Amino acid sequence: MNILLVGEYSRLHNSLKEGLEQLGHRVVIMGFNDGFKKFPVDLPLHQKWNSGFLKKIKMLLYKLTGFNITSWFTYRQFKSYSNQLSNFDVVQLINENSFYCGYFYEKKMLQFLFENNKKVFLMCCGTDYTTVKYYFDNPSFMSLLPPYLEGKISPENFDGVLKFRKKSFKKTHDYIYQNIQGVIASDIDYHIPMQKQVQYLGMIPNPINTDKISYVENEISSKIVIFHGINTESYYKKGNDYFEKALAVIEKKYPTQVEIITTRSVPYIQYIEMYDKAHILLDMVYGYDQGFHALEAMAKGKVVFTCAEKEFYDYYGLRELVNINARPDVNYLVDQLSRLIENPNEIIEIGKRARKFVEKEHHHIAVASKYCSLWATSKPQ
Repeated sequence: MNILLVGEYSRLHNSLKEGLEQLGHRVVIMGFNDGFKKFPVDLPLHQKWNSGFLKKIKMLLYKLTGFNITSWFTYRQFKSYSNQLSNFDVVQLINENSFYCGYFYEKKMLQFLFENNKKVFLMCCGTDYTTVKYYFDNPSFMSLLPPYLEGKISPENFDGVLKFRKKSFKKTHDYIYQNIQGVIASDIDYHIPMQKQVQYLGMIPNPINTDKISYVENEISSKIVIFHGINTESYYKKGNDYFEKALAVIEKKYPTQVEIITTRSVPYIQYIEMYDKAHILLDMVYGYDQGFHALEAMAKGKVVFTCAEKEFYDYYGLRELVNINARPDVNYLVDQLSRLIENPNEIIEIGKRARKFVEKEHHHIAVASKYCSLWATSKPQ
């Protein structure tokens, strides 16, 4: 098959591409590089006039005329690739707002993809109209909404989520759903909100290329190394404030037994290199299932504090820990970290099980095969 993957989040489409190519398919990725993470794409898009003085001019122009020059630049880049964006057997959109444009330009690009390719599918692997509506309708659901409701995040800094509540994005949502073959969720955090959607095709776990990730069994000869990688843009959404408070306690409690490494918004390649010597990695506290960074760290044999609620363990039929469920509770995090520091053999055993779990449930070729089966059995509209 010829496959076009539109957009990139946390290396999902890159890992899927690697699996699909192993199965003999031709795959092209078009989109942005996911910000500072700088993931590779075949047909790159770049957001322009989106920072500094030019952004101020853009905002003034938008207020005066309603014209978004960043969206226009993105559309021009898209058009420059138009002869490379047709006749694909499958197109998969990473999100309902894959191009980060308003309705007018987003629809123009989507319309071209719908009209010039055989099948189009949508991923649910981040915030979109359905998930955001579900979060607000169910505020007790473990999502990125609680820190916003608690006032930790301003509406301006939460716009990437709130925009999906606007009428213009509901129009985009409706237009996409009228033209796709179906929606696929990447983990339980999105599987649950999608349950009542008629076009929901089910969940396929995140693909992880374990062939590229070396497993190294944890050896604890001196200090236990704890790694905390912070993305400053999603500081509160991930619950980094809870991790930092817990680490401050741990540092005082075990001054000679632990080494703590903290990074802020480093590129993906640098990020994974920096946590190589860690035994424990702190990922996030809000959610039910693991994202990409957590799974890749688990594949390396790290003990990852991440989203791993009962729903996750039940879904995969797990009876032993493959990670540590992190919660927005400093005392709880301190207790869990203390237990591991005082019982280092647990770190070794959880790390072994983590690797086996990722190999069994997330191997990129097996996951790619599931996508191919689903794409093949879904009929064009």
